[in-house]
Amino acid sequence: MEFTSKQRSYLKGLASTEDAIFQIGKASITPTMIQAIDDAIEKRELIKLSVLKNCMDDPRELADIIAERTHSSVVIVIGKKIVLYRPNKKKPKIVLPK
Repeated sequence: MEFTSKQRSYLKGLASTEDAIFQIGKASITPTMIQAIDDAIEKRELIKLSVLKNCMDDPRELADIIAERTHSSVVIVIGKKIVLYRPNKKKPKIVLPK
């Protein structure tokens, strides 16, 4: 999903007040973690993840892999923080600006 600059800005603003609900560490990403992230995105639509210092993988690459496996979109990667978005098909909570 591609975002307009207005939509991306809106999602970044929503994410700025949220805490990271997942931390990616030394073990990097596992199938169990992917499933947990997928479940969280289904419920919340917008989630923030944190990549710990002991994780040797590039946060941008991790974001792309997680987004691909969870069918979500990368909103932004800043340093070691990743923000992902996927609208809920049944009951969307977040309405993006046009």
